[in-house]
Amino acid sequence: MQDSQFTIFLAFGFIWLIMGISACVLIMKSEGLPLRLDKWGLVVLLPIVIPLVAALTFAAIYH
Repeated sequence: MQDSQFTIFLAFGFIWLIMGISACVLIMKSEGLPLRLDKWGLVVLLPIVIPLVAALTFAAIYH
């Protein structure tokens, strides 16, 4: 039973990770312009991705 709960947690975690990455790409890519990654883009990108990756890593290590 514990493994199924962990699997569900990881599945939702990966869904959130994909949503976070796609949101960052949509924020960075303005209308019709190429994807740009500048200083302000990183300010938006890092607070979205770092907690998601940290939570998944924490769950994988301490399971």
